[in-house]
Amino acid sequence: MNEQIRILIVDDHPLFREGVMHSLAAEPDFAVVGEAASGEEALRLARDLLPDVLLLDIAMPGWDGLLAAEKITTACPATKIVMVTVFEDEDKLLAAFKAGARGYVLKGISARELASVVRAAAHGEVYVTPSLAAGILMAHTRGRPADPLQELTEREHEILALVGKGLTNREIGERLHLSEKTIKHYITNILEKLQVRSRVEAALLAEKRSRHGAAG
Repeated sequence: MNEQIRILIVDDHPLFREGVMHSLAAEPDFAVVGEAASGEEALRLARDLLPDVLLLDIAMPGWDGLLAAEKITTACPATKIVMVTVFEDEDKLLAAFKAGARGYVLKGISARELASVVRAAAHGEVYVTPSLAAGILMAHTRGRPADPLQELTEREHEILALVGKGLTNREIGERLHLSEKTIKHYITNILEKLQVRSRVEAALLAEKRSRHGAAG
């Protein structure tokens, strides 16, 4: 007989926790090893119990589920985190996966579906509620330019060119008559659009594109 999948349930609503525990306890291959009402408590229990799967709410007092997921992923990398939430927006979903979650499901999910998601997560699979997955796929495939530099505004191109010349945020701000804080905001936006981690990478990407453009 295979070992049971050990599950920790984290939600600040006792009735919801009890309902999930009751439905999962009916599965012979599951063992609910603990429950928590906050992100801080979840981290402590995850360290003590090392569950296979952790079901985690996003909206909780104190640490929210996203912060808790990040800390638990660092402390207990073998534990697979599945967010069980009411939030149906792409930003929360992407933030959850960035924090280390392996699954994202809505609270209206049936007991049978939740059991399937827990098993999938335990085996290392990634799961997203189908309606959300379809929406994200549509958003990311609809009219996205092949060249991410095309997504930059004229002002962002101007700032990126100055970054490429080695200017600091303060120097760029002085030249464009903008505050250093505004320049920092622009650069954060540029890095997100280009999907790079540093201003150096952004500048190199821009330089590479301009060289190719000149050669063409």
